[in-house]
Amino acid sequence: MAQKILVTNYTFSVSKEEFESMASGLAPAFAEVPGCIWKIWLIDAEKKEAGAVYLFKDDESLQQFKASPLVASVLSHPALSNFDLKERDILKEVSELTHAPLH
Repeated sequence: MAQKILVTNYTFSVSKEEFESMASGLAPAFAEVPGCIWKIWLIDAEKKEAGAVYLFKDDESLQQFKASPLVASVLSHPALSNFDLKERDILKEVSELTHAPLH
């Protein structure tokens, strides 16, 4: 079972403060996603872009997450748009050499 990375990017139409408040409200639900080892939240407030990098324990966990009601609620949120989701494999040995937080 190889770990998988999900990289997301999207735009937001609210203020940075409103976005951070939304993210804070959703963070506990993301923390409970089965098979998700960690999530790093990203933002470029100037461009009104945000996203995340996730580490999943395996592809099955990633696919279940993408099909979940949590993801559906984010994808349909009126303040969020222009979603780009990319799945990636990990070059484990090289990543470990550069101190990647892989478990």
